[in-house]
Amino acid sequence: MSGSDAIAREGLDWALREGRKLFGKVADADLVLQSTMAAMIEWSASRYAVDPGDQWAPGEPLKLLFAGYAGSRNTGADVRVEEMIRQVRFLLGDDLADLSILTIDPECTRGYFRTVKQLHMPQIFPKYVADVVHRHHGVIACEGSMFKSKFANALSTLMVGAIGCASAEHKPAIGYGGEAGAMDDGLQKLVARYCKHALILCRNQASQDILEDLGVSTQPGTDTAWTYTPHPPEVGQQLLREAGWDGKKPVVALCPINAFWWPVKPDVRKLVAKTLTGAWSAAHYKSVYFHRSGSDVDEAQAGYIDAIAKGVKAFQQTHDVFPICVGMEMLDRGACEQLAAKLGDAPVFVSDDLDPPTMVSLIRCADVLLSSRYHAIVCSMGGAVPSAGITMDERIHNLMIDRGTPDLALTVDDPALASKIPVALERLVSDRAEIERGIQRCVVENLKRMGQMGQRLVDHLSEHYPGLPIRDGLGEAGDPWDHLPPLSPELEQWITTYGGRR
Repeated sequence: MSGSDAIAREGLDWALREGRKLFGKVADADLVLQSTMAAMIEWSASRYAVDPGDQWAPGEPLKLLFAGYAGSRNTGADVRVEEMIRQVRFLLGDDLADLSILTIDPECTRGYFRTVKQLHMPQIFPKYVADVVHRHHGVIACEGSMFKSKFANALSTLMVGAIGCASAEHKPAIGYGGEAGAMDDGLQKLVARYCKHALILCRNQASQDILEDLGVSTQPGTDTAWTYTPHPPEVGQQLLREAGWDGKKPVVALCPINAFWWPVKPDVRKLVAKTLTGAWSAAHYKSVYFHRSGSDVDEAQAGYIDAIAKGVKAFQQTHDVFPICVGMEMLDRGACEQLAAKLGDAPVFVSDDLDPPTMVSLIRCADVLLSSRYHAIVCSMGGAVPSAGITMDERIHNLMIDRGTPDLALTVDDPALASKIPVALERLVSDRAEIERGIQRCVVENLKRMGQMGQRLVDHLSEHYPGLPIRDGLGEAGDPWDHLPPLSPELEQWITTYGGRR
């Protein structure tokens, strides 16, 4: 038996041992999914010895697979992937870049990600992921919440699966601008075993620390939504006028979420009950996946919405403003409608009706933003909109620390949330000029980090494929600013003002 065969056999034995343990816990379908994905990664390593799959050769385009969770009408996720794709196309050129992306719902991504082939991924994905990676030259994992159990272990299992299958076939395996957070034990084991040979670029130091503790080496990076250019302000302003805005009142954009029904977990028993009796219908997400549910979840969500409403009403006692409720993901519609009803039927705008360039144009028309959506804050920062967050996990906390305003990160379950909101909104108004400058400076810093990610990406691809025709001046030896796609005039001006190359 060759050395590579022995390694593959040892790995497959490990996956099967873990699988036997996990299948003994039939109630935990997440662990079953993780075990199945591990087995597929080990199978990929064994298959590679006999059939290496698609391998790049000089003169051919480079087939890269973007592995994410497109298709949920999540504005932030779609924006960051659009900009990731734009950067990769800029760096490689359209003749070299042959790009594909996974989508769970082609109808929801129709018209998105132009020039990129969309591949419809099944809900039960391990075998599909192994096969589709086999047909590509490399993988870029593009989900922002890349390694964490807060939302869905299945989502992070998908990220690890794509990265792990690519690594098993000695292909470029890249986690691009993602974040790590608290992980269940099974997911930790999966990440530690299958991501240690990948290029993992994290969007903050806290994520690097978590992964380094698991033995996964990382490099600094950032999110990729910073370069996004939406529709012009007139598009958002027209929506506001149609909703009753007089064109003068300051606009307060509110981005609530369903803060307590995470994580989503697969549950076959609930699916059977739903199919036979209709039980669990309100908690059903897709396929075999269900949100957290119960009276405790309902009560916590009602308290969160009520606290936002009370806080905004208190602010309105001293400020004549026009509040709007913005759902950055189509799942946010219920939360937006609940909050709007408490604010006198405030206008509601949700991503199931509006595409990303329209949504971002809208939030950049706001005078201030209060959001539980991470990417609402990131996308608004490109318009220097003063913002505060109400967070359910570490992402907004990490962003506000990076921005120098940690006090503007509130939490969804804070008993004093209602009283803290008017204080935060008042600060956004009274310290507006200072906060705007801080936002602009932070955006420029993150643009440079994004350029540095592009440098590392180019070098990583070139290390795997030495004959890759990368143009002169790119890579670590070049200038990070040369690794960004074309930017808006506003961003170019900020770079000049805050010490960038331009």
